[in-house]
Amino acid sequence: MAFTTLALLLAAGGAGLSAYGQVKAGKAATRAGQAQRSAAESQGELADYNAAVAETQAKDAVARGQLEEQRFRGQVRGTIGAQRAGAAADNIDVGFGSAVDVQADAAYLGELDALTIRSNAAREAWGYKVEATDLRKRGQIARKEGIYLEKAGRAQATSAYLGAAGTIVGTGGSLLAAKYGFGTRK
Repeated sequence: MAFTTLALLLAAGGAGLSAYGQVKAGKAATRAGQAQRSAAESQGELADYNAAVAETQAKDAVARGQLEEQRFRGQVRGTIGAQRAGAAADNIDVGFGSAVDVQADAAYLGELDALTIRSNAAREAWGYKVEATDLRKRGQIARKEGIYLEKAGRAQATSAYLGAAGTIVGTGGSLLAAKYGFGTRK
């Protein structure tokens, strides 16, 4: 009889340890899910910060383009002024004939270059805006992934808790059957 009692106590202790291990695993799964969500949230915040930096870079690109465009237009006006002064020094009527054509060509080519500067700045700004949008989307995805990972951790915890309960119930049933002889044929 003592041997049977010892065996039953050992089986109950084993079931208790097994259930305890399953509960610990469940709590660890919950903590892991929460940690993964926290890490994903940090990734999302970093992506948002980088998106804000990219938007600032886009604004800077436009502002630099405007300054460069204005500076270049000033240079073109200076070049045209130098052409007029040179032609006038040679006693050429600067308001007539080929002198006007030379000035018009310089103004036309200068305007094309100024517009190219503006266009390049706009393209650079567009690239930064696309990057900002991409980073924001990545941040959203990271946050959603974190939520799903946290839910998966909770689901693993629930499964572990149910497993612990099943171990306790199953072992309890086996112990009762062993003690009282349920399920044995005589």
